[in-house]
Amino acid sequence: MPDPTPASRALDSAESSGVAVLDRAFSLLAAFGPTDARLTLTELSRRTGLYKSTVLRLLAALEHGGFIRKLSDGQYAIGPQPLRLASIYQGSFQVGHVIEPILERLSAATGETASFYVRHGDKRIALFRVEPSRAVRASVQVGQEYAIAQGASGKVLLAFSSPAMPEHEAIREQFWAVSHGERDPETASAAAPVFGATGELQGALALSGPRERLARPDALHAACRQLVEAAREATKALGGSTARHALTLERLGQS
Repeated sequence: MPDPTPASRALDSAESSGVAVLDRAFSLLAAFGPTDARLTLTELSRRTGLYKSTVLRLLAALEHGGFIRKLSDGQYAIGPQPLRLASIYQGSFQVGHVIEPILERLSAATGETASFYVRHGDKRIALFRVEPSRAVRASVQVGQEYAIAQGASGKVLLAFSSPAMPEHEAIREQFWAVSHGERDPETASAAAPVFGATGELQGALALSGPRERLARPDALHAACRQLVEAAREATKALGGSTARHALTLERLGQS
């Protein structure tokens, strides 16, 4: 194979440099955690491992694009563009008009936090959520990535995604999953799958609440029934088959 020409080497270098700049810009955005309303230049530099001069240049570009805001005290906050993109991301699933009213009813009926999760690689993302008005409740951040191997919703997403793994056979048979203190030691949760018209998994409906309240056998059983019923309603509205949901509700009614 012939050696690259000077022109092609220059092009490769420019492309690599452009990718590196994007990677660094993304790392700055990722440096903001769920509770970080604002961060200093020093803290952004520390979290990303980038020189302050590099961080300043990237922040200026991100601010110009609406991804970052520079505050009056000199600190930095997330700008409005991520919110716009998040709205587009939610809309791309085309299930919000079905899921959100169901979550509202589910949360009102149970007094717990109702959420809808989708799978994103080895993560799960809360696409929609409704929290109850009670003071003590489980908090779920919309758009936040959580480990897919933890929590009831993660178990459901893994169990009903391809490829099917043998260790999830029990959940596929049971048709719902529970967790006790896996992501947060103070929280318990239950989840059930929602399917579309062609049988594809759309996501997982989940209920979560304080462990001392939701993990009681009677409360968990009642929550699972309401949850599977809500998942059946969502699946039916999206054109999917609800036969398995009906069978599961029959089993829960007998237990």
